[in-house]
Amino acid sequence: MHYKKQNIIKGALIYSAGDSIAALLLGEFSIYRLVGMMFIGATFYAFEIPNYFDWIVKKTAALKGIKATLSKTILAIAYFNPLWIARHLLFIQLFSGQFSDINLSLLEIAFWSFLVNIPISFVANYIIQNRFKMKWRFLGSAVFSALMAIYYAMSETLFS
Repeated sequence: MHYKKQNIIKGALIYSAGDSIAALLLGEFSIYRLVGMMFIGATFYAFEIPNYFDWIVKKTAALKGIKATLSKTILAIAYFNPLWIARHLLFIQLFSGQFSDINLSLLEIAFWSFLVNIPISFVANYIIQNRFKMKWRFLGSAVFSALMAIYYAMSETLFS
């Protein structure tokens, strides 16, 4: 089980930074949203993501070559699926106080956001899963996710 102080701090800072950039670009910055995303980054994401990456290593340990590489990449992409994106959008709406925007349209937005993002996500997750040492994967994923948080927050505007 991975839930370490360094991941908590990284998760709180990096995820909230990415979301704050998106919020500023959209004119939606709120201190409540910032604090909320810090909380989510320090709890849900700091716990789930390193443990999932550890599971990927264990699940693919017997694989070699291109099969191992593709499996690791696809399993990482599968984690950040439309339901994960919809949950992230739900958190944004909750912490922004936009309760009326919490509806099934978040799933549709998340689906299109995921689908359009697959080529970029494939390359990034290939690098994170196959080129980064295990101890750097959460940080690499957090930085990529912070960039994607900008995209996810803006995807509501793009895909709704």
